Amino acid sequence: MILSSAYLAPLEYYKKMRADDSVLIEHHEHFLKQTYRSRCEIYSPNGKQTLSIPLVDRNHRQSMKDVKISYDYNWQHLHWKSMESAYRRSPFFEFYEDDFRHYYEERKFEFLLDLNEELQQLVMSSIKLKKNYTFTTEYKTNYEEIEDCRNTITPKVQPHDTESIKYTQVFESRHGFIPNLSIVDLLFNQGPRALDYI
Repeated sequence: MILSSAYLAPLEYYKKMRADDSVLIEHHEHFLKQTYRSRCEIYSPNGKQTLSIPLVDRNHRQSMKDVKISYDYNWQHLHWKSMESAYRRSPFFEFYEDDFRHYYEERKFEFLLDLNEELQQLVMSSIKLKKNYTFTTEYKTNYEEIEDCRNTITPKVQPHDTESIKYTQVFESRHGFIPNLSIVDLLFNQGPRALDYI
């Protein structure tokens, strides 16, 4: 299976990753806007909220490995405050809070891939998902021998196989259950049991 790099990817992404023995993460594709490569979705007090990482001006044919993060405004502060507002009352937020806060208050990454990868390692360690994966060394349009999920896991299409995965969410009584949010929604709500839902 091949997956794109993603910023705190949705549940579907980790479900796919867990199910396959051989996983490749794409580093050489052209960057695509409005995808999980630079955004995630959380459950805020007002419902689904998208957190997007601002990027340095780029051309439409820029390779993912060259995409740089912009710090023209303090997006890290905004993302962290949004997460706190969304998950402060969740059962396990305090347990993981310090690990995640570090990436929003103390670290700055030049490249999007580096931030995504470090957060992915933190998530996998937190949910206890032991999975080895490798990175692409060149871009290929097609992968005939493996499942290509680079453009199928997208905010524009809700997957059917995650609708049956339900767990308690902080604001569920207001807006109902929202499936396939960022993996942090599952982690902060279910803690050590998160992997049981993937």
